[in-house]
Amino acid sequence: MAASGRAVVIGASLGGLLAARALAESFAEVILLDRDTPPDEPVHRRGVPQGRHVHVLLDRGRQALESLFPELGAELYRLGATPVDLHGQVHWYNDGHRMLPARSDLTAFGMSRPLLEQVVRQRTVALPGVTVVPDCEVTGLLATDDHRRVTGVRLAPRDGRPSTLTADLVVDAGGRASRSPIWLTELGYPTVEQERVEVGVTYVTRRYRREAGQLEDKLGVLSNAMPGCPRYGVVAPQEGGRFAVTMAGILGEEPPVDEAGFVRYATSLAAPQVGELVRHAQPLDEPVLMRFPASVRRRYERLPRFPDGHLVFADALCSLNPVYGQGITVAAVQALLLRRLLARGGRHRLARRFFRRAARVIDAPWSIAVGTDLRFPGVTGHRTRKVRFVNAYLARLHAAAAHDVALGAAFLRVINLIDPPARLLGPGVMLRVLLGARQRPSASSMAR
Repeated sequence: MAASGRAVVIGASLGGLLAARALAESFAEVILLDRDTPPDEPVHRRGVPQGRHVHVLLDRGRQALESLFPELGAELYRLGATPVDLHGQVHWYNDGHRMLPARSDLTAFGMSRPLLEQVVRQRTVALPGVTVVPDCEVTGLLATDDHRRVTGVRLAPRDGRPSTLTADLVVDAGGRASRSPIWLTELGYPTVEQERVEVGVTYVTRRYRREAGQLEDKLGVLSNAMPGCPRYGVVAPQEGGRFAVTMAGILGEEPPVDEAGFVRYATSLAAPQVGELVRHAQPLDEPVLMRFPASVRRRYERLPRFPDGHLVFADALCSLNPVYGQGITVAAVQALLLRRLLARGGRHRLARRFFRRAARVIDAPWSIAVGTDLRFPGVTGHRTRKVRFVNAYLARLHAAAAHDVALGAAFLRVINLIDPPARLLGPGVMLRVLLGARQRPSASSMAR
């Protein structure tokens, strides 16, 4: 079926760009509206304050992006991104236990958020019919007289008079600050149910020169928080010969931004490699701080009514605790879903079909993030018997994974969203956990 009609996407950050990529095959015209002027180079911009911090592209996200943009990995590599074996080339510390490393096919790219966004933007705007309109703010939705269909948006350009833009489909990819709940209420629709988990994350990032011999010749570190020590740390390679170090605390635990405090915080982590790096590596900039108050999931799939011609996408649909690095991956998988739904069923009842299936996409990362956060007594939420059991079980799994490569591999496949969480409760994995799994891995499977 030939592409036809116009789609408007609110937000031209990664979520909006991925939505536009999915729409470009079905719409003759796709217009991205952004409050910023997107840069021509991979630099930080005001509208993406989180862009200065470490961003993790899980293996499932890498696969999804390469499906949307063939050879994307090769292009990122040419621009300086570093391929990383997530099991074999990363120091993993879970509940204080160092996971036994091993070679794997789980691959990520170490790079900055601006580089990834720049490459995705260039690929997206090169598609027929795709354009970006900068420096304008969407102030509301246009709709038919009966409000059953959204027909466009109201605009307030930064330098100009208010105007309108008609569309056959409006996609809200405006991120955590999405105003769709307000706009829909104005059109007479029920208030969307919202799940909110207060985590009070504060994270601080600083970049360092990357040199041979650092991190015991591996390419990354991840030190997860645990009850009694609500501190996270991650080290990831970036283009330009540098490492980025992000440290985070939850529920009022706040990494300092002064030199001495930053070093003290790094050395307090379970992973000694983080402290070693920040003590001895050459810093390239000053620490940058950001706060994330809560994970939020908006349950549009549960609304009894929703207007045709409108969708909510990516972080506007579900914003996850950033310490788990799931956001880009979830957005990329949603883009694949949207493209598939348009190709198979067109625009008929698109919102109902998309929200129902997107909820399934979100279920696993949401359960991983929220279930892990509920280990901390200060996080408010319903701790079901299942949540308590799974967290106790995972503590044993992490201890056993210090000696058992298979358990580490199973865990990493789940948190990379390759396998469902239930896979960790399979009889084979559970038996290894319960027995302690003390068998030594073969030399051929060990990372060198």
